[in-house]
Amino acid sequence: MGSTRPLDAFTYFFKNTIHGAFVAHTYQYEEGMSTWIFECSENTWTNADFETTDEKDTIAKLSELFADELDGHPLISNRSHWRQFPHVTNEKWHKDNIVLLGDSKATAHYSIGSGTKLAMECAIGLADSIIEFKTNKAKVFAQYEKLRRNRVEMIQHAANVSLDWFENMDRHIHHDFMQFAFGVMTRSKKVTYENLALRDASFTDKVLTEFNCSIGNFKVKTPAAFTPFALRDMRLINRIVMSPMGQYAAENGLISNWHLVHYGARATGGVGLILTEMTAVSNTGRITLGCAGIWTEEQAFKWKKVVNYVHKYSKSKIGIQLGHSGRKGSINVPSVGKDIPLVKRGWDLISASPIPFNSAMATPKEMTISDMDTVISEFVNATINADEVGFDMIELQAHHGFLLASFLSPLTNIRTDEFGGSIQNRMKFPMQVFQSMREVFTESKPMSVRISASDWAEDGISEEDVIYICNAFKEAGADIINVSTGNTVENQQPQVGRMWQTPFSDLVRNKVHIPTITTGYIQNIDQINTILLNGRADLVALGRPLLLDPNFVRHAEAYEQFQPSDIPNQYMAGVSHLYPYEAAERKAVEGMKKALKPESHKP
Repeated sequence: MGSTRPLDAFTYFFKNTIHGAFVAHTYQYEEGMSTWIFECSENTWTNADFETTDEKDTIAKLSELFADELDGHPLISNRSHWRQFPHVTNEKWHKDNIVLLGDSKATAHYSIGSGTKLAMECAIGLADSIIEFKTNKAKVFAQYEKLRRNRVEMIQHAANVSLDWFENMDRHIHHDFMQFAFGVMTRSKKVTYENLALRDASFTDKVLTEFNCSIGNFKVKTPAAFTPFALRDMRLINRIVMSPMGQYAAENGLISNWHLVHYGARATGGVGLILTEMTAVSNTGRITLGCAGIWTEEQAFKWKKVVNYVHKYSKSKIGIQLGHSGRKGSINVPSVGKDIPLVKRGWDLISASPIPFNSAMATPKEMTISDMDTVISEFVNATINADEVGFDMIELQAHHGFLLASFLSPLTNIRTDEFGGSIQNRMKFPMQVFQSMREVFTESKPMSVRISASDWAEDGISEEDVIYICNAFKEAGADIINVSTGNTVENQQPQVGRMWQTPFSDLVRNKVHIPTITTGYIQNIDQINTILLNGRADLVALGRPLLLDPNFVRHAEAYEQFQPSDIPNQYMAGVSHLYPYEAAERKAVEGMKKALKPESHKP
């Protein structure tokens, strides 16, 4: 719609109403005239009883809802009908002598503000190609796509991420003001805390101050990643987590000095919480012959050596991820190849339903009630062992298509009994396992559950399923949900990119209102701070970045010029070298960023 309301800058007006959240995207396009694009979720639209093409009714309702923002100015219609934003993409941009430009080629949600810019830049790219190749259509169109496709698809991806944020803005509207504003600015993941600080440090200072004050930390300049976090009686010195990463270096479930050095180095390296690799609750619960276990006293004794080291020489906390491989077990270690079944020393597989993970692997047995009772007892035994070892936390593995996850997904659970069908039924066995573990684990210690919030496959687990699962675990005593996705079925099609799994953590955290851990292509401290400050997660887990850099956290602390309290005395002398070096590196990078100019076209 239009209005005569003057605007001195592009402005978002957010309204939390009895119907739900609305936003108006507004900007002045000529003196005395401005554009007003109103947006809300489908549920809010239904609650407000709008009609798609009833402009008179729409104007009346929106004028009332946005009376303060319109400041006495009218809304003006121009075939202003409600619509759901179309996602248009094309594998080919031309046919015969016809070429696509603008929205016919690829749409970009208007919250990015790049639709017209993209269309103009593509027109320029096409014109340049015609000038170069004249009437050779094949070369003209090939050059046009070469010049523009990558740029268009990058912008379109960012626009789709932004669209998702606006479609789900109801889950963010409860945030404190500066966090909400920061979430708006960083919604597409193209803009980060550091990007904004270079543009307007006063804004990011307010965001950081509000974040620290909200958690009772009045050292208001503390970077978000280095603020403390508590779950029950467990106190973390920072919010960086070591994600479970299989080492495949155990023998008969027994860990070795490799694991002591592996986990010990990350502890002295400053990681707030270490989560061990998936540790099997039974011999046949392993994925490979190299997987760690904790079903025997001897295995527990080996783990105790690691836990004692972490507690003695660092301020890190350490949790153990307990799991059962289910239909994804009895395979070779990854260094031999991906998902290659064992020829010797293998074992029979069990799962929710007799569905193999792939054509090369054995078909698992559908679990009976007796099998379930056995597995529950194995999880309970492992929990008791882990508690006696001194682990600070237990995480239950219910993700990536392993045993418990196979019950949760409709793609791997086709049972017709009380453990199949509805999500309430599919949840029964995983819940029995969790409740049995919670009953024997020390009450003051927290428990986490790791789930897959998407199967990245048609007819997979739904958003409603995920909400139900997380609410059920929360009510049963889970303290935090570690939100992952995928690896349920072989034919998955994940959309991988930087911070790619944070929207799923965002969903769980802000719908279920339970703390979350997020992971997935998170590479640096700026991304970690951005995720925490915009309220998408409470803890951030790193996997591969910690494999070759056990001192990732120390480098990040130096980069932020943050002085921690847990650097071992033996390493303190390194501060005088690392901190000036990282400060100089950061200054140089920021200088280059400031020197970069946006792409522009001048006549």
